[in-house]
Amino acid sequence: MATSPDALRFLDPVAVSQLGTMELRARFIVEGFMTGLHRSPYHGFSVEFAEHRPYHPGDELRHVDWKVYAKTDRYYIKQYEEETNLRHYVVLDTSASMHYRGQAELSKLEYGAYLAAGLHHLMLQQRDATGLMAFDETVHTVRPPSAAPNHRRMLLKTLDALTRRDAAGTQTNAASALNEVAERIGRRSLVVVITDLFENVGAHDDLLTALRRLRHRGHEVIVFHVLEGATERQFQFPDRPMVFRDVETGTEQTVHPAQLREHYAEAAAHFMERFRRACLEHNIDFATLDTQTSYREALLAYLNKRQRML
Repeated sequence: MATSPDALRFLDPVAVSQLGTMELRARFIVEGFMTGLHRSPYHGFSVEFAEHRPYHPGDELRHVDWKVYAKTDRYYIKQYEEETNLRHYVVLDTSASMHYRGQAELSKLEYGAYLAAGLHHLMLQQRDATGLMAFDETVHTVRPPSAAPNHRRMLLKTLDALTRRDAAGTQTNAASALNEVAERIGRRSLVVVITDLFENVGAHDDLLTALRRLRHRGHEVIVFHVLEGATERQFQFPDRPMVFRDVETGTEQTVHPAQLREHYAEAAAHFMERFRRACLEHNIDFATLDTQTSYREALLAYLNKRQRML
């Protein structure tokens, strides 16, 4: 089945070119014998069949599917999904607040989808298995990790569908969703959470507990905190009374932005710093991304920074 042109928008050729020399390495021990960028020690000794491809001179005869040859009189090679030491998941927040665009070109959800596509491309380029989960109040979409060549197509189609999904009235329950993620992921993995962290204030501690639970289970965790900086971090709205509506609860409140701007910016900065420090204490990588900054630039900057930390 062909990938639709709409889904292909996430396979940005410029980003693919720029990511060509990049790597995403694990910083901590994951399942297997090695840390970081790797190739499986079980090459040719895999557990999951992926697909057939035509035989080419030089291929090992032991990988020829003789049953297919008997039926077609043609040589085909069995390709398997290699047992890699690293599995990777993108866990994407798709709640109503993630559809906010503000002054940016992309909504937070679209921005997160482009980030996810770049990460999936990177992992498949490294021949590592990559998967996708999406949540709002619960985990509603799961695409298990695979390193098979045709897996990219399914991931792109899923990301496209998620950005078009009707999220009206859906709230964020990241803590509950991440606890479910921890239950679903058995093998230790690299887990990248993309979210705006728009939770009720009382739920922030629960969210940190859920992230710590992922670490406690041996997963390496990266949190990409995605916001539209001008309005969501600095409260840069016109200086006149405005009605603000919570897209997740529907509640409305009339405020004058100039009267709240300084206090809001301080509170937002305090929250992010508190969250960053709490993550740091438990070896959880936390990065704040502004949707007004190119996702290519943001991802490359993060990967370069991460490589320097290794």
